[in-house]
Amino acid sequence: MKKIVIGITGASGSIYAKRLIEVLVNLGIQTNVVATEKGKQVFKYELSMDLDTWIGELSLQHKNIKLEDNDNLFSGVASGSNKYDAVIILPCSMGTLAQISHGLSQNLLCRAADVAMKEGRKLVIVPRETPLSTIHLENMHRLSSMGVTIIPAMPGFYHHPKSIDELVDFLVGKILDYLNINNELFKKWEDTTNGN
Repeated sequence: MKKIVIGITGASGSIYAKRLIEVLVNLGIQTNVVATEKGKQVFKYELSMDLDTWIGELSLQHKNIKLEDNDNLFSGVASGSNKYDAVIILPCSMGTLAQISHGLSQNLLCRAADVAMKEGRKLVIVPRETPLSTIHLENMHRLSSMGVTIIPAMPGFYHHPKSIDELVDFLVGKILDYLNINNELFKKWEDTTNGN
């Protein structure tokens, strides 16, 4: 079974994290969620729901989800010997991005990202900020040059979305595609030429 760590920070875009967690859990993938305090606050503000309560309710139906304590550096996800497949930080604030790009592992979320990099596992950063300053771009470039994948929270429109849910599914589907997790969350691009 795949094991994935989901990080949630204080950037806008909690709806993306919620949907990704729902899909992973329903696919039977072990999902460990690490949220910063600001991440929990933004989640509640944007979705009118408490993250801890929601994860608790989800864990009653699915045994493959766990909410981690961001201050617990003794958690299994803080160790390189814990064989998770990927860390996805969604949404990723510019503050968390800066900490990761400079190797600051002061909490479990940043430590899990650091472990993913040192162990050669997939680390996906989903920034949700605009406009981007030179510092933001330099931090993304630094991480990209180390093999980190940056998937900005930018919706596509070639699938002709009719709702916010379809825009959210597009981004979540793109992340899953990158991780080679089959999904039907959005209509994939098809060759529209006639063979000429």
